[in-house]
Formats: sequence, C-alpha cells, structure tokens
Amino acid sequence: MISYIAEMFSYPFMVRAFTVGTLVALCSSLLGVVLVLKRYSMIGDGLGHVGFGALALAKVLNVAPLALCIPVVSASSFLLLRLNSSSKIRGDAAIALVSTAALGAGVIILSMTTGMNTDVCNYLFGSILSMSKSDVYLSIVITLAVFVLFILFYNRIFAVTFDENFARATGTKAGVYNMVIALLTSLIIVVGMRMMGSLLISSLIVIPALASMRLFKTFKAVIFSSAVISVVCLWTGLFISYQFATPTGASIVACDLLVFIGFFAAEKILHRRR
Repeated sequence: MISYIAEMFSYPFMVRAFTVGTLVALCSSLLGVVLVLKRYSMIGDGLGHVGFGALALAKVLNVAPLALCIPVVSASSFLLLRLNSSSKIRGDAAIALVSTAALGAGVIILSMTTGMNTDVCNYLFGSILSMSKSDVYLSIVITLAVFVLFILFYNRIFAVTFDENFARATGTKAGVYNMVIALLTSLIIVVGMRMMGSLLISSLIVIPALASMRLFKTFKAVIFSSAVISVVCLWTGLFISYQFATPTGASIVACDLLVFIGFFAAEKILHRRR
C-alpha cells in the first residue's frame, strides 16, 4: 500500500491534483453550506457554464485561462445577484439565462476555431492533466485567500445566511456580504473547474453540504462535516481515478453521491428509532 501511494505521488500531476483539489474541496464545502441555506445552490452550476465560455475565449485569444476566467466569472456572479434582486427575473431564471448564454457562446467559439475536440471534454468534465505549475501556484493563493476571507467575515456571513432582514435591521450591510459570498464562490468555481469540469464543479459545492444536513443541525457542525466529506471524497475519487483510469471529476462525484446516500439512510434509521 505504501509503495502504491509512493508511486502515485511520484507523478507531478498527481501532486498538483491533490494539493489544489484539497484546498478547493475545503473552500467549496464552506461556501456550499451557505449557498444551500440561502437556496442559491445552483449558482455553482451557472458560474461553471460561464467558466466554460471564458475558457473557450481564453483558448482562442491564447491567454492564461485563469487570468481571463477570474474577472469574467466574478462579474457574472455580481450580475446574477443583480438579476436576482430584480422583480422581473429572479433566482433560477437568472441563473438559467446567464449560464445557457455563456455555454452556448463557448460552444460556438470552439466550434468555429479549434473545433469540438478533446479540449472540450476537458473543459466540460475536467482533467487533472490540464493544470500547469503556474495554475497550481495561482490556485493555492486564491484558495487560501478565500479561506481567510471566509473566516474573517464568518459572523457576517452567518448573519446574512440565516436571516438577511434581521441582519439589515442590526446594521449589517447585507448587500455587501452577499457580494462577498458571490465573489468567493466565483473564485472557487474558476479554480476547481480545471479539475472537476464546468458541468461537475457544482457537485463539489452542493452534495457535501446536503449530506451533512441529513445528520447535523448546527451551522458549525454542518460546515465541519461538509469539509471532512468533501476532502475525503476528493482523495478517494483521485485514488479511484488513478487506479482505474476513470474520469477524475466523475469519480469524485460518485464518491460524494455514495456518502450522501449513506447519510440519508442513516437519517431515516435514526428517525425511526426516535
């Protein structure tokens, strides 16, 4: 077993995948709890589609993917907040509008330039081979910044998550902290979708939080459980991907789903005993 692990970590791309993946899983689990409680969990899926369009544009312009994706996806997250506050376009409709437009634009850009080749699959479903050393360094900086900001604004984020109207009444600038949540989410989406893919990155945000909420009821307990589930499932998915040559993102999602099913079953058993 030890020799197997040593062999796996002898490959630089596996070291990069575990390093970035662990940080992304940790941060996404923290934000996932907030997004699920605010009933805005689909923002991850929408921003993932926006990221696909930005990656396609970056490839055509021959610029660093993260350098273009970060401002584009961040701007889109603020746009979604603005649309969500509109009386005409709200919630899931706003996400559907932005995400489908970006996904369609990305497909058109790639089909008219490089063609629908294997790069498209890497964008949509992720690839641990797609991360360069510069991507890893930038990803580490971004994820650490997200983690620090989340801890720094934890009390305010907690307030706007559970009762935004009460938070406003006590003087908390709810709009500002909603923008902070959107910004942090967009950064994690950009970093994580290189490995998970634009279609699967939202699972890393939503599923661990949903699983934790089956058994735990306090905010801190749910966040801690979600972080553990997310990191363990990512490690397990990477091991499975390496051993059986399965797609990385899909392997991680399968592990998350199995954990969710287990927590759901445990909830039902405990409920019957009570």
